[in-house]
Amino acid sequence: QVQLVESGGGLVQPGGSLRLSCAASRSSFSISPMGWYRQAPGKQRELVATISSGGSTNYADSVKGRFTISRDGLKNKVALQMNSLKPEDTAVYYCQLRYSYWGQGTQVTVSS
Repeated sequence: QVQLVESGGGLVQPGGSLRLSCAASRSSFSISPMGWYRQAPGKQRELVATISSGGSTNYADSVKGRFTISRDGLKNKVALQMNSLKPEDTAVYYCQLRYSYWGQGTQVTVSS
């Protein structure tokens, strides 16, 4: 059983920054594609950013230039640096591993 442990959510004012982290508990996986998704109340879950096993990244248009996904070396551990946060970034953020495994989600609230 793979567990993804997320951390770093919270309440921040518009224009502020947060850093989310996610680590996979099962170390036997080789380096794998990972990503961050989010779901706002009343909306479908959407892609935020992904990183391939080779390090290629992909971002939703709404976060390009503000969010950065990165991997911790050759591990299944990723971070999402979120800058210039907007109220519309408010959502539960989920980490994903190998297109199959999901974390429990961490709340990000952007509000003054």
